[in-house]
Amino acid sequence: MAEQIFAERQNQIHRKGRKPFAIECDKESLAGAVSQRACVFCGSRVVLYPIADAVHLVHGPIGCAVYTWDIRGALSSGPELHRLSFSTDLQEKDVIFGGEQKLHDALNELIDRYQPKAAFVYSTCIVGIIGDDLEAVCKKVAAEKGIPVLPVQSEGFKGNKRAGYEAACNAMFRLVGTGEIANIAKHSINILGDFNLAGEIWLIREYFKRMGVEVVANITGDGRVDDIKRAHGAALNVVQCSGATMILANLMKEKYGTPVIRVSYFGIEDMAESLYAVANHFGDRQMLERAKEIVRQELEILVPTLKKYRAALTGKKAAIYVGGAFKAFSLVKAFRHLGMQVVMVGSQTGTKEDYQELQEITDDGTIIVDDANPLELSSFLQEKEVDIFVGGVKERPIAYKLGIAFCDHNHERKEMLAGFAGMMNFAKEVYGSVMSPVWRLVPRKLNQKTALQNFDSARSAEL
Repeated sequence: MAEQIFAERQNQIHRKGRKPFAIECDKESLAGAVSQRACVFCGSRVVLYPIADAVHLVHGPIGCAVYTWDIRGALSSGPELHRLSFSTDLQEKDVIFGGEQKLHDALNELIDRYQPKAAFVYSTCIVGIIGDDLEAVCKKVAAEKGIPVLPVQSEGFKGNKRAGYEAACNAMFRLVGTGEIANIAKHSINILGDFNLAGEIWLIREYFKRMGVEVVANITGDGRVDDIKRAHGAALNVVQCSGATMILANLMKEKYGTPVIRVSYFGIEDMAESLYAVANHFGDRQMLERAKEIVRQELEILVPTLKKYRAALTGKKAAIYVGGAFKAFSLVKAFRHLGMQVVMVGSQTGTKEDYQELQEITDDGTIIVDDANPLELSSFLQEKEVDIFVGGVKERPIAYKLGIAFCDHNHERKEMLAGFAGMMNFAKEVYGSVMSPVWRLVPRKLNQKTALQNFDSARSAEL
């Protein structure tokens, strides 16, 4: 297996138990390796697009705008302006003579037509190359229209997806602190890094409401511009997807003194711990008792059903490859509740601290990988004889081509997986996928030599 890995990639792959833990990460992808990572521009869109009452304008070629939030599972409880994908559609003459006038005209037309609360303007690679001044155009339109018009410096070539998160957080931070914060409760939070896939943030907000906690702003799932403007009035920032929004939380901590805690809403322990962490932060005994009561009530429903799935899934193997590593922690624990072993785990944007924690909670022999490519993932899945692969839209075809069950745990999914109800959905999906009779019809249990022999025999028969 080792000879199939590029020499430059060896230090980004660790097999637990073979040697002391050390892994390289947070570095540029190897040229030509077709990384699973997305670009800077994509990273910024992931973070900002769930702000539902803003115009999102891509300044660049039309192709950059094709990946809209509409193909993702984020929902809005009101406006759905975010589901439209606008582009200045830069052409050859714009590249030669500049696209600033086109951007100005597009913003004016969109703001007049849709009356948004704000507008985000995303820079793409070509805009970075030709040097259009987004800041100047946005400032001019903001003065003309009287709403925030925010440049997002997300030229795709200047880094990886993590740089896109930073560009998005910098743009959002310009909104924070511009709204009225009167009448915000003493026990109040902002929810950062939940994208309201399949309505998850509504479930999380309900838990906090039952605890007596006011949610000031959802950043960014089901987001609203006016809420973000007054987010600095909240007493605590609760961050789930730390890679995407921790930068904003740190900026708020530095300027407004807002404390931060990291949480996860996936799996039993992490969901419960998230509620307890908020209650403990406020030091309110009654709030903590209410949180415990929520957990007790939810587990009474969940545990009996999980036992049934565990009986069927015990001993099966799982592999995980997700965007941010923090989600992987919860998935490792969730699979243990189902009696399954995680044999490979990796992420696009993990930090050294993330991978250190992953190696502490995984079993010996587990492959831990940073910024993988399709060939590496395929090799690991076959080597470990995985029964189910958890990932996103780019990992789905890898699993299905290998005849392996797949669970979509990224933004494209349409079913809630957060909270206690989400754990139930996760268990059902894993059970339904792993135990499907369809896998009896694929040759993934054959070793590679046998598979090649069968392939050669079939070709000979055709000839």
